[in-house]
Amino acid sequence: MIFFKKGKNSNNTLGTEAELWAQTFLEQQGLKKVTQNFRTLQGEIDLIMRDNNILVFVEVRLRSNNSHGGAKDSINYAKQQRLTKAARSYLQTEGLWDQVQCRFDAICLDKNPNNNKYQVEWLRNAFGTST
Repeated sequence: MIFFKKGKNSNNTLGTEAELWAQTFLEQQGLKKVTQNFRTLQGEIDLIMRDNNILVFVEVRLRSNNSHGGAKDSINYAKQQRLTKAARSYLQTEGLWDQVQCRFDAICLDKNPNNNKYQVEWLRNAFGTST
């Protein structure tokens, strides 16, 4: 298990801090950043990375408490559909449709109630797509 320690930033910037931490973590695992915060009308993709020949769409989820479920639980069907539509938009915009293998990963950060650190879980192939 890996821990992400909350800095002294406000809650408004905690999400941005988590995304930067996730990017650094994934780069240390050998992935290469393509872009971040790709936005469409369908949704937003936090990070787009390359894992060798695979294009990886990364969702970063952070939960300071689990009163509404953990970070992993927050990637529900509706969220998956928004991410899938945004990824399709990216592939079409970049002319990559049917040109590259893709997967959806998630970096989930859940606050440990005993300290001020976040437990990190990297979910490779967090969910699939239905055509």
